[in-house]
Amino acid sequence: MTQVSMTIDGVRYDDDVEPRMLLVHYLREVAGRIGTPIGCDTSNCGTCTVLLNGLSAKSCSVLAVQADGAEITTIQGMANGEWHPLQQAFHEEHALQCGYCTPGMIMAAADLLRDNPNPTEQEVREGLEGNLCRCTGYQNIVRAVRRAASASQGAAE
Repeated sequence: MTQVSMTIDGVRYDDDVEPRMLLVHYLREVAGRIGTPIGCDTSNCGTCTVLLNGLSAKSCSVLAVQADGAEITTIQGMANGEWHPLQQAFHEEHALQCGYCTPGMIMAAADLLRDNPNPTEQEVREGLEGNLCRCTGYQNIVRAVRRAASASQGAAE
């Protein structure tokens, strides 16, 4: 067992873990952050994307011990009493069907918007290319990300 300490959605966790435990399993099984789904376990689909020290990371490709000392934000940590602008935009633009990919899409989009607060449609598509959706065709997802970007810019003015 290896001791790890990390802050997840503003709460500090100190635990002993198996060195081979994936971060996605730590988040779900130890920290109870079940909003982060387990998808492919091969980092192909992106459903398990979280923010690791502010950058998007597929939590199925990171060991919990590698996240020692990290600040992690999950989909559950995005909202502060009300929906995050990305969550609101996904709702308003009907950017989900089954919803399985949605947490990863929102987390990847948050990273994209941090670096590029006003992305073009093509930049959104490129920014989300590591996250797969089998239901929506991506049109509404792209619209939602651009809507959230517009809403964030309007709030900043």
